[in-house]
Amino acid sequence: MSTPGTDIPEVARVAADLIRFDTSNYGGGRSEGEREAAEYVGAYLEQLGLKPEYYEPIPRRTNVSARIPGRNRDKPALILHGHLDVVPAVAEDWSVDPFAGEIRDGILWGRGAVDMKNMDAMILTAAADLLRAGEQPERDIIVTFFADEENGGVEGSALVIKDRPEWFAGATEAISEVGGYSIAVGDRRAYLLQVGEKALIWIKLVARGRAGHGSRLHPDNAVTALSEAVAALGRTEWPVRLTDTTTQLLAGLAELTGDDAGDPDALADRTGPAAAFVRSTLRTTTNPTGLTAGYKHNVIPDRAEALVDVRVLPGTEDAALADIRRIVGPAVEVEIVHQDIGLEVPFGGDLVDAMVAQLGRHDPGVPVIPYLLGGGTDNKALSSLGISGYGFAPLRLPSDLDFTGMFHGVDERVPVDALEFGRRVLADLIRTY
Repeated sequence: MSTPGTDIPEVARVAADLIRFDTSNYGGGRSEGEREAAEYVGAYLEQLGLKPEYYEPIPRRTNVSARIPGRNRDKPALILHGHLDVVPAVAEDWSVDPFAGEIRDGILWGRGAVDMKNMDAMILTAAADLLRAGEQPERDIIVTFFADEENGGVEGSALVIKDRPEWFAGATEAISEVGGYSIAVGDRRAYLLQVGEKALIWIKLVARGRAGHGSRLHPDNAVTALSEAVAALGRTEWPVRLTDTTTQLLAGLAELTGDDAGDPDALADRTGPAAAFVRSTLRTTTNPTGLTAGYKHNVIPDRAEALVDVRVLPGTEDAALADIRRIVGPAVEVEIVHQDIGLEVPFGGDLVDAMVAQLGRHDPGVPVIPYLLGGGTDNKALSSLGISGYGFAPLRLPSDLDFTGMFHGVDERVPVDALEFGRRVLADLIRTY
């Protein structure tokens, strides 16, 4: 547990502690596991007088949850959830040890500082603010920390929802990562509130040919066929296709900048370091992420494979897959490795109003704009229980910090004062909503 009495805020110390657990998730069932991080979270919750429950359906893939009783048990419960796994980090690419949890010049560094041990710490310390003061939240708050989110939740939230749905009894709404943070729009600050997520389709491209000696004249080469398909798909410029959420996003950006809402990419470019992140929410993306072929320099293999991370707008899954098959051609097979759903909920209602109000209270006069997340969260699993999910990890960030670029990137870092801001906002939200 973090050592009290230092000049480092507790939220940053808890986040640093969590970063020091190497919970790297390589996908496909290969992971360091979340058990030690989950036990740390459970011990923290126990110190607050709560009774955490653990669920480990697969060895070391540990989930933990606790319920905080609210003043008004007639109101639907609210879930605050995070995930404890992180994507791997190649240490030699980093400026610091990615699992040291180093705090330098007011900045917390490490794998998970952005995705999403920062939010895990904000959830824990926001709950501590209330409970140590002898207060209760307005309604029941369910805090849950999942395993395996970075592999689509296959060995985490999907199994929890199936086997432990009682953890979420009475809940209708949920809050998690990748929303509520500030971006620079021109010379102004704005907050993005996440009210939707693109659908994920992980595909494998498979090309087949004839094996043979590397010295031969050999037109039926699987590597060549695969390479052409990967290049064609990776270079495809997918058209802009707006949803209700992204239409509202563009309207909000146009109002802030005075620019024409008719040029979505130009408006997205006005968001500074967040531009690439925002542009990805306006269209399908197809990014090749892995290649496998061959076993010896002078042997032509009969099979070559590529992994492609496909993200599509909600409701466009079938059309996107048809386009992908057309682009790669009939000679290359398209296998679906994993697929989930897209989400979109209204930018309105009591919870949205409450989140917007708390941002306005802690950062007066700064607008809040809805957006559609290009990636995905465990809100997708919770949606199968009829729970509406939002991205609200509130962070007031420096205008020149490429925060969105550090998701799964190198040198993840977050300002300590941004974590403190988020803790205060979340604590006031659960105190009053």
